[in-house]
Amino acid sequence: MRIKRAVNAVKKRRKIMKLAKGYFGSKSRSYRIAREAVMKSLMYAFIGRRRKKRDFRKLWIARINAAARLNGMSYSKFMYGLKVAGVNLNRKVLADIAVNDANTFKALAETASKAIAK
Repeated sequence: MRIKRAVNAVKKRRKIMKLAKGYFGSKSRSYRIAREAVMKSLMYAFIGRRRKKRDFRKLWIARINAAARLNGMSYSKFMYGLKVAGVNLNRKVLADIAVNDANTFKALAETASKAIAK
């Protein structure tokens, strides 16, 4: 006896077509083309989730560097000074402080410079 896939095949196709909803042209209407587009999209989404982490870290470093230079020191010296001083703040928090609270960041920069001077 052979196995007929009617219900399962339709479910599979429906799932792909639902994911392809909103795609341009035949990518949203033709199953064969939609399947390729969805596979590619899921691949890009997978890559994007990993890239997002890198991109945010780059952004945080750029913001910290800009604020550190306004306070007369480079990014690397600022981070080294914080490490020596025992200040354990991650880059995300430091970038937020740099953008929203200049006075606190200035105090951190002074702490870092004093730690390096010792």
